Amino acid sequence: MKAAEKDGSIRDYDFTEKEGREAYWRTTAQVLAQAVKRLYPEAKCAGFQTEEEGFYYDFALNTAFTTEDLNILEAEMQNIINQDLSLKSFTLDKKEAMDYMAERQESYKVELIRESQEKEAVLIIQGEYSELFAGTYVISTGSIKAFKLTLVAGAYWKGKEENEMLTRIYGTAYPSTAELEEYLAKIEEARKRDHRRLGKELGLFAIMDEGPGFPFFLPKGLIVKNLLIDYWRKVHSREGYVEISTPIMLEKSLWETSGHWEHFNEKMYLSTIDKSEYAIKPMNCPGGMLVYKLQPHSYRDLPIRMGELGIVHRHEKSGTLHGLMRVRMFTQDDAHIFMTEEQVREEIKGVIGLIDEVYTKFGFSYHVELSTRPEDSIGSEEDWEMATNGLINALEELKMPYLVNEGDGAFYGPKIDFHLVDSMGRTWQCGTIQLDFQLPLRFQAEYTGADGLKHRPIMLHRVVFGSLERFMGILIEHYAGKFPLWLAPVQVKLLPISEHFLPYANDIKKKLSRALIRCEVDDRAEKIGYKIREAQLDRVPYMLIVGQKEEESHEVSVRKRDSGDLGRMNLEAFINMLQEELHEDNSEGEKE
Repeated sequence: MKAAEKDGSIRDYDFTEKEGREAYWRTTAQVLAQAVKRLYPEAKCAGFQTEEEGFYYDFALNTAFTTEDLNILEAEMQNIINQDLSLKSFTLDKKEAMDYMAERQESYKVELIRESQEKEAVLIIQGEYSELFAGTYVISTGSIKAFKLTLVAGAYWKGKEENEMLTRIYGTAYPSTAELEEYLAKIEEARKRDHRRLGKELGLFAIMDEGPGFPFFLPKGLIVKNLLIDYWRKVHSREGYVEISTPIMLEKSLWETSGHWEHFNEKMYLSTIDKSEYAIKPMNCPGGMLVYKLQPHSYRDLPIRMGELGIVHRHEKSGTLHGLMRVRMFTQDDAHIFMTEEQVREEIKGVIGLIDEVYTKFGFSYHVELSTRPEDSIGSEEDWEMATNGLINALEELKMPYLVNEGDGAFYGPKIDFHLVDSMGRTWQCGTIQLDFQLPLRFQAEYTGADGLKHRPIMLHRVVFGSLERFMGILIEHYAGKFPLWLAPVQVKLLPISEHFLPYANDIKKKLSRALIRCEVDDRAEKIGYKIREAQLDRVPYMLIVGQKEEESHEVSVRKRDSGDLGRMNLEAFINMLQEELHEDNSEGEKE
């Protein structure tokens, strides 16, 4: 072996910088691998990756790790840290490196070296442990001050389902115990807010073994979904959108024309009807294009803003599925705007304003990214430049700061992505605006201009929620299940002190329902303290306790979810209070 020229990558780093965090986590991942090899010599180390808040390492084992095993691994990792082992890098030619790893029975490392285009391989040596060089590292294992293994999961080798399943161990590390504890507290809070857990506890949705990635919405969850749809329809109608609905399955030739067959077919579900190939739609845009072409259009008709709450299907790998956040079937709040070149800037500004209004209503801040032409794309350089400049001009006219995400546009055009920030500080890409010159060309879409000649419209694709299912998952976690009054599936729960007061509670329920307030009666033969605790766990905004005093005075005792006891009041006053709150909820963040 010879010392590598990359030793400059092994040094002290500032953890506050991205490079420093990656060096810290990369070294800790390597310590984990060394601990696994010490405790389980037969284990094979497949590889690791640093992430936004830590790292993971994949192992091939004869027996699967459990969460209890993490404590044993952490103890051995601490031994390695206490040894303060120095890290050194060395270079071998490709064959020597493969032989070196083969001697250590690290077949996955041998495969990685073999697939590399490099003639040499750089190794990191840490005590008796050897690893393939992967970037930056701290100078020794003793530099790691606080760490934690957080999760055991399964993962396919190289992320491909046809490969063997490996054991993936997640972890993180920080320069101090206090920083680590702060991070772990944040993770615990995220666990409490996990939409999969809350979705089950609150009876909102379910994912069945019979349909992985295909969510079932339960009655309360469907109320929330429909309320979001009602709000969507209201603001879109106000902004001059018409709503359409296109078929869920269309012939293969349509997807060939649109370009999806060439660029997206690996995620499409296929079927055969009358000996012809069909695809279940992964996107709504080709159907929208067919609707546009049903009749001739004049420049006077444009812009046409065509919205669709379209159900789409995409074949996502099973390992990527995650509650409502990553599914195989979802509702896309799509819209396609057909316009002239002169209308592009104002239409983009209008969509940006609409997205801002919606996110403000739900209490989200956000940042914007401009994604440019990817390698796998269609269309001329001239069209792409014109489309990209159209998006840039609109952003700059609105004085909206943005980051450039090179090469991450759609295959047919550049896009603006909106990354919203939730109450935990996490970011989610939801809204998007995509400018498209290609689909109108491919479908030969036209309009008659003021000059009497045929012209090609420009097409703007956009979503606000993005995936309605994902947006719901984000909202569940953002609110920790405590939906605002207007969005709560049950707004009021009536809690009779005993069965004797059920008739009075049911009479109140009828009056609340007539006032369009969603309510339930807890008619179980349980003590009132238990009923209150259950209603709190259900995150119901208001509880009305009814007993002898309330019945005699024709009043209700009111408890608010986060404020506690509000005292007794008559029912009319309570209804007025809720209607005022609902009016404030419905006007917040909306245009006058």
